[in-house]
Amino acid sequence: MQWYDIVFLVIGLIIIVLSLLQGGKSEGASGAITGGGMNIFVKTKERGSEKAITILTFIFVAIFMFLAVLISSLQ
Repeated sequence: MQWYDIVFLVIGLIIIVLSLLQGGKSEGASGAITGGGMNIFVKTKERGSEKAITILTFIFVAIFMFLAVLISSLQ
């Protein structure tokens, strides 16, 4: 196991945890069937911890993708 395998594993686990911490942004199919969430034109902005988790998830995904491309091009 190389060093980058361990880095990929750790970053992947961090991405999974951050994704699970994010709240659902829509009601999904059940909301469409029951008519819930009909506030189509209401702007909902992320605030506080939700925004921080979203930003952290984006950063870790960008790092993961950059390392994947870098290591695959070096081999």
